[in-house]
Amino acid sequence: MKQIGMIGGLGPESTVEYYQSIIKSFQQRKGSQQVLPEMYMNSINMYHIFQYISEWKIDALIDYVGTAAQKLESIGAEGIFIAANTPHLVFEAVQKQVSVPMLSIVEATLEAAEKQNAANIALLGTKFTMEQDFFKKPFEEKGKHIFVPEEKTQGYIHEKIVSELENGIVNPETRQSFKEIVDNMTEQYQLDSLILGCTELPMIFSQQDFQISLLDTMAIHVNKIVDFMFEDK
Repeated sequence: MKQIGMIGGLGPESTVEYYQSIIKSFQQRKGSQQVLPEMYMNSINMYHIFQYISEWKIDALIDYVGTAAQKLESIGAEGIFIAANTPHLVFEAVQKQVSVPMLSIVEATLEAAEKQNAANIALLGTKFTMEQDFFKKPFEEKGKHIFVPEEKTQGYIHEKIVSELENGIVNPETRQSFKEIVDNMTEQYQLDSLILGCTELPMIFSQQDFQISLLDTMAIHVNKIVDFMFEDK
């Protein structure tokens, strides 16, 4: 069984969900609740991440996340994942900081989208995820169309994610307004899929809320992570 290392704290709510989901998936594959995966976690500060990106201090961001990955490798992690979407802005640079493989949430989500034959896809997440190309570009290179809300709406979504969801607050009004944003985009762009590009978004959305398919990045990522854990050394 391979030892996995998690860079968490990005934010705390999704870190807890990642941990619990990995345990549940691991136990299901083992066929027993009397087993637990052995794994490592390095919890860092999501507000440092936001500050570095807002001030476009990309080298500092790489160093911060890269140091977290190096610490995990130093204590025995044989694979590493970042438990959030936004820091994948520097995923490739961080991968160069360690010698063990890192498991990308973007790559895993793209694989899932291809299996679903998704073509016209909305992307919701922090403003950094929506405005930068690190998530969109791999999809577009595969011929898929990625749509994000207009700039003002991106700001609204980001503010609600940071002030509410990252702190475990589920506001029914926020949920309804987010749903209206997606419904309007679905009509405008003839969407067939929606990427929940923030690992807190499953707190307010589930598949039953929409007729289009949901790509839950955290759930997809967890499957990829547990696959890796069960690989032969």
